[in-house]
Amino acid sequence: MADIINLNRYRKQKQQRERERRANEKRVRFGIPRRERAKNPSERMLEARRLDGARRDDRGGERED
Repeated sequence: MADIINLNRYRKQKQQRERERRANEKRVRFGIPRRERAKNPSERMLEARRLDGARRDDRGGERED
């Protein structure tokens, strides 16, 4: 004999899965990663300074002395 399925529960579970899927897509598209949000502003500033310090100069061999 076939299993009895509660259609209301099935419908709600399906809607919940769809909401979770859309939320995950939006997190990827628009969100800042959790580890970045967890950083305080001073850590972000320090990281930005490190990146700026490691930046290469792409002027093609010209040097200013």
